[in-house]
Amino acid sequence: MNLAPATTPLDSWHRQAGGKMVDFAGYALPVQYAGGGIVAEHQACRTAAALFDVSHMGRLRFDGVGSEALLDHLLTRRVSDMPVGRVRYGLLCNAEGGVLDDVLVSHLETPSGQRYHLMVVNASNRQKIWKWIQPHLDDFPGVTLTDRTELTAMIAVQGPKAIELCDRLFKVPPSRLKYYRATVTEQFQKPAIVSRTGYTGEDGFELIVRAEDAPRVWENLLLAGRDHGVIAAGLGARDTLRLEAGMPLYGHELTEQIDPLSAGLSFACNLKDRSFIGDEALRQIADRGPEKVRIGLLPEGKRPAREGCDVVSSDGQVIGRVTSGAPSPTLGRPIAMASIDAAQADNQRFEIDIRGKRVAAIRTALPFYKR
Repeated sequence: MNLAPATTPLDSWHRQAGGKMVDFAGYALPVQYAGGGIVAEHQACRTAAALFDVSHMGRLRFDGVGSEALLDHLLTRRVSDMPVGRVRYGLLCNAEGGVLDDVLVSHLETPSGQRYHLMVVNASNRQKIWKWIQPHLDDFPGVTLTDRTELTAMIAVQGPKAIELCDRLFKVPPSRLKYYRATVTEQFQKPAIVSRTGYTGEDGFELIVRAEDAPRVWENLLLAGRDHGVIAAGLGARDTLRLEAGMPLYGHELTEQIDPLSAGLSFACNLKDRSFIGDEALRQIADRGPEKVRIGLLPEGKRPAREGCDVVSSDGQVIGRVTSGAPSPTLGRPIAMASIDAAQADNQRFEIDIRGKRVAAIRTALPFYKR
């Protein structure tokens, strides 16, 4: 049985704006808009600012005594030392150290003084993570877990003009927030959570508002930025931006068969003096060294190396595969990330099999683009 994809609170806006709608992680979302295209939307984010509807991301709220202890048990990074207003990137792993999801956790406080934690998970993993947490709640009976995804919307405002744009609209100027900080505030008397985070390599914010307020907040942002080149951008630009920034994406660089150390995310695993699900497996991997490493590649020519293309060593052996690849609008050439055998990590030159043709590729440091 084929089910129609779910819609976000901004669905009508996307369709009226000529959005080319696709099914992404079970949601109907625009891959690009009419009149612009992926490259124009990408460049708007690099030079001005762009709005992204990321309402499909899951939002899980933890309330009550024991929330910090539960999250410490689940996550590769400690949460209990986070003051109110802090945001932290972490991973949920299975017992073998495979990545169930990469998430952001915020420690927040309502205007009435109630403290809670909010976890943003990938849309494709939302139900899986919800089910994964359920049995662990039995050991933390004071914790209440609620899924806020359908009640809220999430908008990313990214680009060099994002600060100027958002400072005009919110009760507490978001420019006061340092990187990876968040606060509960208002946008024209409508409640909003603002965090200085994003997934494009640009400075900017991610906003969580009530679902019914989302169209008005979206319109306010576009209206405030219309004379400064601020436009809406779709999934296509979002992917090329995050690839240029060298950021892993679940389902590509991260899966349940890939551990965080092989994905180059050792910074997000606190293995000293603490325990969490998957910690023993990760310690063993750390002791012997990961079998795979994530690298950046610059293929020669203009043909992009897409996900799944084989990476070949100088002696003709298949040593890995491309996990993400696309033309880079900023660099004007193809770029790719790949997972290869760790034993080949010191090599600088490889070949990529693109539809049966071997193309030379040079290893390069990540990220491809840094503001």
